[in-house]
This record gives sequence, C-alpha cells and structure tokens, in this order.
Amino acid sequence: MTSPAAFRDQTNWSGGYYELAMEVGSNDDAQLQAILSALWFAADVHGCFGQRDSEPEEQDPVPCTVGSLTEFGHLRGRVRLPTGQLVVCGCVAIRGGDESGDWLDFYVPVGALDHAGLAYWDGQPFFRSDVMDDWLAAIGIETFNNASFSLGVIGFEVSGCTDASTLAGQLPQTRDIGYLIPHGNALHYGAANA
Repeated sequence: MTSPAAFRDQTNWSGGYYELAMEVGSNDDAQLQAILSALWFAADVHGCFGQRDSEPEEQDPVPCTVGSLTEFGHLRGRVRLPTGQLVVCGCVAIRGGDESGDWLDFYVPVGALDHAGLAYWDGQPFFRSDVMDDWLAAIGIETFNNASFSLGVIGFEVSGCTDASTLAGQLPQTRDIGYLIPHGNALHYGAANA
C-alpha cells in the first residue's frame, strides 16, 4: 500500500491540488513572508523541503522563506489531516507582477488524499470535501490572525478564480467553493453550498 506521506511516490503529487489560496493584497515580499510563516505554523507543517523526488530524511531542509519559494518553485512538507493521516503537502506563490498582487497557495495533492482514503466526491459532480474545507478554513483563519490577507478561497485548484476587488467584501449567495472574506480584524467563512 502506498503511503500518502511518501515524497518519492510521484502518484502522491498527482491529480491536482485541494487548496487554500490566499490573495496577499500586494507584491510586497515582507507581507508574503509574514503570511507564509503564519501559514506554516497554522497548518503545523512537518519540515520544509525544496525537492519532491527525495524523502525528507534524504535531503536537507530549506528555510521557510520567500527566497526558498523563488529558488525551488514550491516548498513541501508533511501535514496531518483531520482524519489523522500524515500526507504530503506543499505551498507555491503566484507572483502578480506590477498589475496585480501575489497569491500564496497551500495545498494537499489529490493523489495523497486518494492514498489517505479521504472521501471527497460525496455525490458531487466535482471534487469537494467538507472535511478538507473546514480544516483549510481553520488554517486560513489562524493564518489571518497572525498575518492578514485580502481574500482566501478553498477548494480544488481555486487560486485566482476571483479576487477581493471583484467580491468587494460580499460573500456570494451560491458558492461552489469556500470563501474567507475579511471584515475588519476577522475573517468570515462562507462554506461551499452549491
């Protein structure tokens, strides 16, 4: 049986990503770093590594920094799901350039979720997991409490599907994905309902 925590098993990294994507709200490296550090702590990620083709025990850890994200493209580790399973996870920054702000995406690959036995279809015609949504929302809220961001979205490959300026602080009534929308110093979580 395949371990969902094995880095070297490339099937763990397959199938796309179930993610918490956070719109940073700027192109500022210091803000991106603050969110990255808060996220790694909130998710209780075990380790921080630049390669996925070697097990953590076979490679040196890298600093959990914007510099490492730039160098390696993704930062990887292991995280414990709410079900208790240890799985591979990762993080990637999507840099917006001058015209738009950055995004920081924390993800668990679908292949690892499959190997962990997590049920995520639940009769839906698309990938959805209430267990994952609620867990990622809790991570997003804890992250926000330590480093604010403009918007969070939760679901299957959701990064950039909307932005804070489009939503203008309003939670959509019908939601195919989860939303974390700032209201003052707190986040409002709107779970997927469609």
